[in-house]
Amino acid sequence: QLQLVESGGGLVQPGGSLRLSCAASGFTLDYYAIGWFRQAPGKEREGVSCLSTSGVIINYADSVKGRFTISRDNAKNTVYLQMNSLKPEDTAVYYCAARRYYCSVYTAEFGSWGQGTQVTVSS
Repeated sequence: QLQLVESGGGLVQPGGSLRLSCAASGFTLDYYAIGWFRQAPGKEREGVSCLSTSGVIINYADSVKGRFTISRDNAKNTVYLQMNSLKPEDTAVYYCAARRYYCSVYTAEFGSWGQGTQVTVSS
């Protein structure tokens, strides 16, 4: 059974940093692209970044370019999202999701989702 578990969220001041983790079990990330998504209250879920099996990175949101970095540790079967220079508008529940091999701009094409981790950026 494919399972994804996010961790690393929390409360941080503007300008601070967090590293989110997405740990996979029941399957190996060698064959799956992992995307990070977020959903703020009252807003639709949006893509943040995605890392394919070949190492191609897609940054869905222009607002995070230069601040967020996605990476993978295959030995730990974990994907990370390093978030720097956080802003209040980054506040959301962050989810990771898996899709075979390639990233997609369509959230519906990601079949396995984690439960989410809350990120709150506030002073």
